[in-house]
Amino acid sequence: MMRRRPGALWAGALVAVLALLAACTAAAAATITRRQHQRGASAAAAACDAFAAGRWVWDASYPLYDAARCPFIRDEFACARFGRPDTAYLKYRWQPEPPCAQPRFDGLALLRMWGGRTVMFVGDSLALNQYESLLCMLHAAAPGARTTASPASGKIDPSYTVRFEDYNVTLVYYLTHYLVDLVPEKAGRVLKLDAIDQARNWLGADVLVFDSWHWWPRTGPTQPWDLIQEGSTVVRDMDRTRAFTKALHTWAAWVDANLLHTDTKVFFQGISPSHYRGQDWGASPKKTCMGETRPLNGTGPYPGGPIPQQAILRSVLAGMAKPVYLLDFTYLSQLRKDAHPTKYDGGIFAGDCTHWCVAGLPDTWNVLFYAALTGQI
Repeated sequence: MMRRRPGALWAGALVAVLALLAACTAAAAATITRRQHQRGASAAAAACDAFAAGRWVWDASYPLYDAARCPFIRDEFACARFGRPDTAYLKYRWQPEPPCAQPRFDGLALLRMWGGRTVMFVGDSLALNQYESLLCMLHAAAPGARTTASPASGKIDPSYTVRFEDYNVTLVYYLTHYLVDLVPEKAGRVLKLDAIDQARNWLGADVLVFDSWHWWPRTGPTQPWDLIQEGSTVVRDMDRTRAFTKALHTWAAWVDANLLHTDTKVFFQGISPSHYRGQDWGASPKKTCMGETRPLNGTGPYPGGPIPQQAILRSVLAGMAKPVYLLDFTYLSQLRKDAHPTKYDGGIFAGDCTHWCVAGLPDTWNVLFYAALTGQI
């Protein structure tokens, strides 16, 4: 038997070690690539939290566009159209803390990037709030661009589409209050926590932005369902957070089953806060957003604390195979008690402290959305 020389043995061992290191590095790179679209997955995201660490600063160059020149704003968001007399709420820019750079929005670059693609916002009226803000920001970047809206009446049933024809970009809003199916049956309107047949309408989009929660706590005349069903079990009610969690898992399973092996980019809008209880920002419990003209100062925790369902949302997203980027707008929006339509909404709601003026806070949501799309954050 031939004896191998010590040098040959060391060389063989070194080759084996280097091969093992290369394999480990490749596996780690694959893991990072799979998760890099999810907030917190990369070292950069861990070092910079542009959503939760920052403050509102006065910026004389704001707003980013003139709302009077935007043809896409519905009455419920059109504060200036219906006579809101103050304008300070338009002048605040979100400034993330170092090491985050200041996010920048480039509407023309975004239109070019999205050429030939379809972008869809799926959810309730808070998703619509962001959608219409983005339409205005793109329109301001290309005011001469030809656009077509469908249906021309503007009615949402269940979707509404605007195309920027010169850039071949399609933006769709799809209305669904719960993400899962709400089905009329003989027994009544049934909210099916484990059914999501409507999701077939979302296939084919290149970018999807989802939201949910706002309608889950509703009771009484504004509750749009009569029964809740899961499997063969039908009940008249259940804990709303529990129901929300079950629906999120149904949505997550659909995303993983249908979008995992596609190039579709998936985002989820953080839960948007309302301002009906003054004690949430250190005021009288009887105070609402009515008459508020300045954001909450400071960079510390919001006095009212986090929205509990946001932790559930984070947990569901973290367990998914398909990377989903959480647009974590909650904290920075909690500070904006001044940015709601209140009574300047054409009489649609009575003292609206849920939705947001356009122009206004949702523009910041879209600056951060663009930053996420382009790797700024």
